[in-house]
Formats: sequence, C-alpha cells, structure tokens
Amino acid sequence: MTTGLIFDIKHFAVHDGPGIRTTVFVKGCPLRCLWCHNPESLTSKPQLMYTPSKCIECGYCMKVCGQGAHIIVNGKHEVDWSRCEACGKCAEECYSGALELVGREVSVDEVMEEVLKDKVFYENSKGGLTISGGEPLMQPEFTAEVFRMAKASGLHTALDTSGYASWSVIEEILEHVDLVLYDIKQMDSERHREYTGVPNELITENLKKIDDTGRSIWVRIPLIPRLNDGEDNFRKIGELLSGLKHLERVDLLRYHKLAESKYEHTGQDYRLKGMDTPEKDEIQHLKDILEGFGLSNVIIS
Repeated sequence: MTTGLIFDIKHFAVHDGPGIRTTVFVKGCPLRCLWCHNPESLTSKPQLMYTPSKCIECGYCMKVCGQGAHIIVNGKHEVDWSRCEACGKCAEECYSGALELVGREVSVDEVMEEVLKDKVFYENSKGGLTISGGEPLMQPEFTAEVFRMAKASGLHTALDTSGYASWSVIEEILEHVDLVLYDIKQMDSERHREYTGVPNELITENLKKIDDTGRSIWVRIPLIPRLNDGEDNFRKIGELLSGLKHLERVDLLRYHKLAESKYEHTGQDYRLKGMDTPEKDEIQHLKDILEGFGLSNVIIS
C-alpha cells in the first residue's frame, strides 16, 4: 500500500488553483527559502510544534519525556529543542493542544476518502484537488498515486511545486495532472542559491519542459523586499515567461509575516525578522513590467 507523510489537509482552499479545492500538504522540501511560510513542512520526518499560549502548565509532558526536553525557565514551560526527538509522547498527553506532532503517515486511500467528501463543491465551482507542501516531488510515488486516483474519480488536479527535481520524476507525475502551480523566485542563480539553498537552472529548465507537454501553468512569484523585487529580476522573469505557450496566469504573492510564529513554535530561526511588507504601488510597478512582456493575466494576490 502506497503511503506518504503529510502535515495537513485543507478543505475549501480557494488560493491553490481554480474553484473550491482540497489541498494536501506533504512533508519534506529540498529548498530552504528564507521566507518559507510553512517551516513545519521542511523536514521529511514528524516534528514537534509547541504553542505557548495554549499551555496550561499541567506538567504531564515533563513526566513522559525521556529526553528532558520540557523545562521550566523563569516559571514558564519551554522546549529544549536540542533534546527533542519528536517521539510524540508529550503531544499524546497534552490536554490543551499546546503540543502537537506535525507529520503523519497516511495511505492514498485515506487521503482520497477525505478529498472525495467535498466532491459536490468541486463540481459546482470547477475546483478539485491540489497537492502542495513542502515539495510533492520529494514523495513521487505517493503524489502520482493520489493524482491517479483523483483523475479516476473525475477530479481536476493541480500540482504546486518548486520544480526542483529530476525530469523523470516530474514527467511521471504530470501524466495525472491538469494544472501546474509553479514558483519562480529569483533569476540570478547565485542569488537564488543564497536565498533558497539551491541554484535555479534546473527549475527554469523544467518549467520550459512542462510547457512543452501542454499542461496549463500558473506561475507564482513571492515578492520579498530587497531579495527578489528588483526591476532587473522582473525583466528577466518577464523574458522567461513570455516564451511559454501554456501560461494562463501569473500571481504576485505579497510577502507577509503570518508564519513568523511557526518558526518559534518549531524551534527554528526566522532569518527575515523585521522584513516589511511591500507597498501596493511597488507591486503595481512590478506588474507593469511583466505586462510589458505581453503577459495579460498578472494578478496581485
């Protein structure tokens, strides 16, 4: 039985493709984007999340933790992340839900059971299933099988990806995919490596190959002040996208700080503290640059 490691299934998602959708979030990602808004997705194994505001300081977590990861500092419960092995025992004993083990192994059948609960909404809104992450291409067998069963059930399917994988992996999954949501971040490969941990040549190459298959494409560009919002970068993005034959839409995703607390709650450092959200007139200017390359469906999200 094919299984995968996921960290969430979101019903009534309206930003991950057309219509009302269910988005399955898989765990694991080869990139380490400085602005990642799903830091709980990065590792390919379960991890603990601690939300201090929910803690009632009952002390049960300390009793069951064999590693001594739960400690009291200045009268407050904290987690010593260097000791935590993400065994999940503390989360099982946490009455208040302050402790949660993020990441669970599920079968394809279990996923489809959840997804098909909302089939009537997909039909009425022309929605469907999206697999996101993390990076779905890191779990190719699971991702391909979920998409295969979704297509067999008559659902529209969308793959949300960074495109950082071998073409053989992508090609196999695309067989069951109607729409590809594709991230483009920075056209300078060295800067791309600095901000995400990987170069961008494979990503741009795979985008062109996906276009050659005839699959519909929505490109999504996260706007991160001072990292990728320069005019030169957007002109190069415009040049790349203007050569695509099956590009239907470009989303400009305005940077936000909503995920900042997730880093603290999972014991990770957030390296963009203090980063400002870009102003609307700045985003409009970037939109104008892309439209100057003949791109007609550029949306500020």
